[in-house]
Amino acid sequence: MTETTVPSRPVRPAAPPPPALGGLGLFTVLLAAALPLIDFFIVNVALPAIGADLSASEAVLELVVVGYGVAYAVLLVLGGRLGDLFGRRRLFLGGMAAFGVTSLACGLAPDAWSLVAARVAQGASAAAMLPQVLATIQATTSGARRAKAMGLYGATAGLSMVAGQILGGLLVAADIAGTGWRSAFLVNVPVVLLGLLLAVRAVPETRATRPEPVDLPGTVLLAASLLTLLVPLTEGRAAGWPPWTWLSLAAFPFVAAAFYAVERGADRAGRTPLVPPSLFAITSLRRGLLLIVPFSIGFSGFMFVIAVALQRGAGLGPVDAGLALAPLAVVFFLCSLAGPRLVARYGTRVVPAGAVLQGVGLALMTLAAWRSWPDLGLVELLPGAAVAGAGQALQLPVVFRIVLSEVPPARAGVGSGVMITTQQSSLALGVATLGSLFLSLVPGLGMRDALITTLLVQLAAVALTGLLSLRLPRTLD
Repeated sequence: MTETTVPSRPVRPAAPPPPALGGLGLFTVLLAAALPLIDFFIVNVALPAIGADLSASEAVLELVVVGYGVAYAVLLVLGGRLGDLFGRRRLFLGGMAAFGVTSLACGLAPDAWSLVAARVAQGASAAAMLPQVLATIQATTSGARRAKAMGLYGATAGLSMVAGQILGGLLVAADIAGTGWRSAFLVNVPVVLLGLLLAVRAVPETRATRPEPVDLPGTVLLAASLLTLLVPLTEGRAAGWPPWTWLSLAAFPFVAAAFYAVERGADRAGRTPLVPPSLFAITSLRRGLLLIVPFSIGFSGFMFVIAVALQRGAGLGPVDAGLALAPLAVVFFLCSLAGPRLVARYGTRVVPAGAVLQGVGLALMTLAAWRSWPDLGLVELLPGAAVAGAGQALQLPVVFRIVLSEVPPARAGVGSGVMITTQQSSLALGVATLGSLFLSLVPGLGMRDALITTLLVQLAAVALTGLLSLRLPRTLD
């Protein structure tokens, strides 16, 4: 009897596990996540000072907000793809450094158009940096650590949106070394330097195992889709709705359809498009994104409108206008800390409960505006702002976790880019729609009734958010 020896196949070494994200690394990426959102809202209370100092028209001042928001939204998915391709840490460091340089350019802008150009560049820098935050968390954490990190990301995002407005008022009023509104941008520079020093030490390098090349047709068509929608909506009212705004809005559905057709074709051909339609087959991602849209539209619209109403109508200074929302920020932060425990016990049912609380808070603020105008400030808004802050804290962090909960690590950059693009586009859309509605109603109804009408419209958006949240999966890993 002869013994036959079967040659053994060489064992392929297992892929090394992704590096873990430590506490200092998590702090660093969350610090970076806060910067773009703070800067989206920080200018709301600084716009009157910017307009007076630079002799800027209302249309140009809107471009200071819109230019940042549109560049940010248009390039976010591309930023996520580039991180997958070249390394997320590398894009994170480059984007953060560029954010610091462009913030310095904003703070030193000699005229309004220079400020607009610097804001556009600042938004593009943020788009390179921010997708790497969520992609790094997805790629370097799992289980309970990922749930905690995502909860902290959601809390950071929500708190940053409110803190930006408060910080803007404080910095403008403080007039540090005679810089006035410029300090709202210059303050980013030392924060970025600190972030870069920490990131070099604490943020690990990750990238997709099979990175795909950049989808140039998809990138161009996505940019065209967002531009044809957001630019006319934000600039139309101030510009008097010239023909180009209507032509642009009419072109939007056709450009969006072309974008979807190109992406679907690339997806079916086995390539990875910029926004893979197959990604939306993930139920948690699809339903979570649908929830982010009305939430973000209502939130950004409210923040813009309340800043204008308190300064122009109620006669508050930038500090008082910002601090009027301090209860919202404080309660949001405290409730965010309790969010993970509530989710562990009650699942995603905390989201519709949060929508109910937010609606109650908004109704209380509407009642305060109706009864107390024009004596509207911190004391009058405190009950409603506190309740609304609690409601928002039970929604935003949880929804962020839901959206990315089932996205594979290999698609972490794409998934995070899609989520943040949806959020950022909705934030810009909220300023464009609710802000324009409010400003167009002021001449006919007066400041108080225009504010009340706009708040009631936002209340409808909150109701929609609550209804959509009923379709979320009941449990969350």
